[in-house]
Amino acid sequence: MSHDPRDCDILVSGGGIAGLIAAAGFGAEGFSTLCVDPAPPVTEESAEGADLRSTAFLAPSVALLERIGLWDRLAPFATPLQVMRIVDAGGARPEPRLTRDFDAAEIGDAPFGWNLPNWLLRREIADRLSQLQNVRFRPGTATRQVITRDEAAHVTLSDGAQVRARLLIGADGRDSPVRQALGIGVRRFRYGQKALAFAVTHAAPHLNVSTEVHRSGGPFTLVPLPDREGRPSSAVVWMESGRETARLAALPAADFHAELNARSAGVLGELTLATRLTQWPIISQIADSFSGQRTALIAEAAHVVPPIGAQGLNMSLADLAALIELSRANPGSADSLAAYGRARRPDAYARLLGIDALNRASQASARPLRDLRAAALGGLYGIAPVRRLMMRAGLGMRHG
Repeated sequence: MSHDPRDCDILVSGGGIAGLIAAAGFGAEGFSTLCVDPAPPVTEESAEGADLRSTAFLAPSVALLERIGLWDRLAPFATPLQVMRIVDAGGARPEPRLTRDFDAAEIGDAPFGWNLPNWLLRREIADRLSQLQNVRFRPGTATRQVITRDEAAHVTLSDGAQVRARLLIGADGRDSPVRQALGIGVRRFRYGQKALAFAVTHAAPHLNVSTEVHRSGGPFTLVPLPDREGRPSSAVVWMESGRETARLAALPAADFHAELNARSAGVLGELTLATRLTQWPIISQIADSFSGQRTALIAEAAHVVPPIGAQGLNMSLADLAALIELSRANPGSADSLAAYGRARRPDAYARLLGIDALNRASQASARPLRDLRAAALGGLYGIAPVRRLMMRAGLGMRHG
């Protein structure tokens, strides 16, 4: 392609975590890369609009971040996840009645993954992009119009600039303007749930254990974070019906504290709210196709899943790893994009269906159904070879 300043190899539409990592990844491969996003990144925890969720990077994702030169920056802020614990507290009283541990030591030397706050990821990755000569990051700039041709994607930005890219990457979220511009439909599953995301401090140390507590309404998950002012800390994702989430968010502080501690079933001792509450809608969604002419969809533009089992961003980075691998010779070629769809959509769909089933089981409010769920969890996870197989599948490792 010519050296016209309006031309680039890769245009990433979307500067969320997946989009920023995509820009770093293609930049590390030597491609001229432009990343745009309508909103400036919020890179302080206390700032309005900060993303108070956290992301657990599983082993294959860490390998990708190492390859593209990001992991060294992120590692100092990461908390290892050594054990994934599932607790069923679905009995008459909110207390653990069945606990199953998945210990990473059963399948290797490394932890399952490492957890980082999302606002901090945005800060560190945006800093990294500013050091790459061939990458430009332009927050505050949106994708306005997309026209694709055999030779390039022609994109008009919100500032009027026109860009020609060999490969356009839609990393622009569940309502992806790029996906809509290409006329690619989606299949959506609704649950009537929202998630409350916030951080807490707690009396007992987390010992690098990520805990999912099932009762009703959806899972309540505690994911390890670094200590906060000398106290153990975790990120919480609390999934409930939309009506219940609204009720909880409106409670006076003392009442919320009581509900929070009842729902956690006491697994880490007394919990104390350490940040404000943020709310996120819960859906599952998958695009009918992961690619179009000169265009690939990754992350939530391609697939959305509830925050169960640390799958969301790890699926997104599996998209990116496959796309980089298939784009080395000729980014945006019809063959490479068809191969990308074949490589990623069936796997994403299978994981989506598995998480959908888990989420629906976790929503069960009737006691007999909760008892059935506990028996299923206990039986399935109690068989060591099955447990190891599920752990490997969860980590995206090849069976063997």
